[in-house]
Amino acid sequence: MATSLSLLLPLFFLSLSLSQALTPKCSTLDHGSTLQVLHVNSPCSPFKSREPLSWQENVVQMQGKDQARLQYLASLVAGKSWVPIASGRQIVQSPTYIVRARVGTPPQTLLMAVDTSNDAAWVPCSGCLGCAATVFDSAKSESFKSLGCQDAQCKQVPNPTCDGSACSFNMTYGGSTVAANLSQDTITLANDSVPAYTFGCIQKTTGTSVPPQGLLGLGRGPLSLLSQTQSLYQSTFSYCLPSFKSINFSGSLRLGPIGQPIRIKYTQLLKNPRRSSLYYVNMIGIRVGRRVADIPPTSLAFNPTTGAGTVIDSGTVFTRLVQPAYLAVRDEFRRRVEAEYRKRVGANATVSSLGGFDTCYTVPIVAPIITFMFEGMNMTLPRDNFLIHSTAGSTTCLAMAAAPDNVNSVLNVIANMQQQNHRILFDVPNSRLGVAREPCT
Repeated sequence: MATSLSLLLPLFFLSLSLSQALTPKCSTLDHGSTLQVLHVNSPCSPFKSREPLSWQENVVQMQGKDQARLQYLASLVAGKSWVPIASGRQIVQSPTYIVRARVGTPPQTLLMAVDTSNDAAWVPCSGCLGCAATVFDSAKSESFKSLGCQDAQCKQVPNPTCDGSACSFNMTYGGSTVAANLSQDTITLANDSVPAYTFGCIQKTTGTSVPPQGLLGLGRGPLSLLSQTQSLYQSTFSYCLPSFKSINFSGSLRLGPIGQPIRIKYTQLLKNPRRSSLYYVNMIGIRVGRRVADIPPTSLAFNPTTGAGTVIDSGTVFTRLVQPAYLAVRDEFRRRVEAEYRKRVGANATVSSLGGFDTCYTVPIVAPIITFMFEGMNMTLPRDNFLIHSTAGSTTCLAMAAAPDNVNSVLNVIANMQQQNHRILFDVPNSRLGVAREPCT
């Protein structure tokens, strides 16, 4: 030990001498002196910390800078793209969430809705009947191409028809109809360009449900963004939806496995061959306050034959539950609100209706917390995710409803209001869906 110390001490003093010799002496510059550019840590810098950093602080600082550098380098690697996302309510007067996409060469910017339950993308094209003012002018794009009936993609769109050599298709969206020609062009999201992206060039629409500047399909079908960019993003994406009242692009759509959250809870993604585009999950219950609502198991059970079960959807605004499930949640919610109100005020809280919401109050209430229970994880909702307030603030409603009495009445839909300010991760290769709390409003 003594020998080692005797060897190290000369080296230490040599290092110290060199350090002192190489340390510049600071002097005041006159007006005629040459201007020197000083590093912030230079002894001559006016910004240098008066207290020298300890060895530990230096290491931590260098490690932090390295971490930032690595994050920057990772952002340059293909396989990760962060696309800002916003509520379309204030910006394009649409209840969907939107991203900026650039289509064509040179690129034309469109605010396209993101929809996890649709596959094919489509944009309004010049000359479209019934479309909004902002359209894509295909004649100005050097990379635009129309697809014909002989192209394989023509068999992957709904209801394809052939008029001459062009491949056209018709589809419904909400209460609207869309007629489009199948086309290809470059689409750019954030810094990633995808050449020869297949989409529908809309020629005619009817109704008011169609997103005004187009739609980007994030479903699981062959023409979806996931399928067409599989080699780039490995069929993995996540989003954080800001509050539907926000006017900023404060949310994000993260494409690819790089940069996805590590601390996140998962539940299994289920696949229904009859509705292959939808993201089914196994919801096993809903807790209202501390009590699990008395929902019949058949109302939540996954059934590929009938399409029954629960899906996560970015295009629906308010969560819809099959009637037995909704009534159980609603009645438990009402009981909790009534008990709390009677305890505080000594009177009954009158329930009223507003549009499609049947559980509204015109008096201040204390609402119980609602938790969606999935196999392997729970998703506890902040009150802003299940209560909606009138603009005057005098009415508060439970922002959920029973599924409409039609062919889809067997389907529970977890909608975008209930997802807002959460990171929802779709990991298709591993058949799992992750959820983590992440404020992004």
